[in-house]
Amino acid sequence: MLQPSTLVWLAWIALAFGLVSAIVIVVDIVNGRRQQMKIMEIAWPITGLYMGPLGWWAYLKFGRVPKMASAAAGTHHHSGEKPFWQGVFISTTHCGSGCTLGDIVSDTGLYLSGLTLFGSTLLTSYFFDFSLAYVIGILFQYLPIRAMGESNRWRAFSKALKADTFSLIAFEVGLFGWMALVQMAWFPGGLDAANPLFWFMMQIGMTIGFMTSYPVNWWLVRAGIKHGM
Repeated sequence: MLQPSTLVWLAWIALAFGLVSAIVIVVDIVNGRRQQMKIMEIAWPITGLYMGPLGWWAYLKFGRVPKMASAAAGTHHHSGEKPFWQGVFISTTHCGSGCTLGDIVSDTGLYLSGLTLFGSTLLTSYFFDFSLAYVIGILFQYLPIRAMGESNRWRAFSKALKADTFSLIAFEVGLFGWMALVQMAWFPGGLDAANPLFWFMMQIGMTIGFMTSYPVNWWLVRAGIKHGM
């Protein structure tokens, strides 16, 4: 069993890797490699933030756009340009980034406010994390649908709900299950957002959430409910 001080150092290292990966992706995008689907300019750095070097590697392999490709190739990726599994992978990063952003904002806000519902900080976190992640996730789906030519707002909203709901639930099941294990079994005293271990555990949980969401995204893309990227 690792000593607490060792875990804290490991947490800081993992968080630093995540931050550096996100920054490197942002710099690369801004430096002439703009994403054809603009929402991915948010999704890829967030993926690097929680996956660290793995997210950076995925961006290089699946998401990096040749310089000036956006102007020459249109407004969005076509799933036929890459293997199906890679298109699903990118679609899952899209979903995961919305969930992750919602979770980060929610947990930070809850820590700063000290708000507790249901007599449990964990359940409070689950409630607000899911709610905010759902709102942001739907927005992340809605904006590209509109950008891809859907002129009817309600139809675009309906498509966003269908595309994101099951994917988001699958992501949060993986994340919430992991954090329940962390908070109740390994750190029964609780971890809060001021502790680097909390965010390190969240990084791991978000990566697990990506894995639990991937099969659902595979089905959604295969069924034509969601577009591969």
